[in-house]
Amino acid sequence: MKRLFLALGLAAIINIPAMADGNAFTPLNFNDTQYGTTTSAAKSTTAVSSSAEGDAVGNGNIQNAILQLDNAQVDIRNDLLNCKTKYADVDAQYKLIKTERKALKKQVSSIEKRIKEIDKAKEKIRKNML
Repeated sequence: MKRLFLALGLAAIINIPAMADGNAFTPLNFNDTQYGTTTSAAKSTTAVSSSAEGDAVGNGNIQNAILQLDNAQVDIRNDLLNCKTKYADVDAQYKLIKTERKALKKQVSSIEKRIKEIDKAKEKIRKNML
């Protein structure tokens, strides 16, 4: 049964690239009409110049997107810093409370021990009186 599942899994992994979309990467601002066959040199230079302008606009958009991602990353890092600061504060409070709890537990156990000793002393006194 295990071999069957392993074989099916391996077959699926091998076939994933074959089933992937076969479309080639399409650059930004791609226009099929710009790359059509032209009969005159003027039309081809116009197509090349408009293609260069499209690339420049695409590059500007990419730069803008990268800038926005950088700004978002800075905001997220600031949030991380704030969370780490809050975590450090809560952790310090936790450690303080933990040490206080430990000290109070020792104090409670020592008081309970004293009460038991007093009870034992009272019982001894009562036995001696009889």
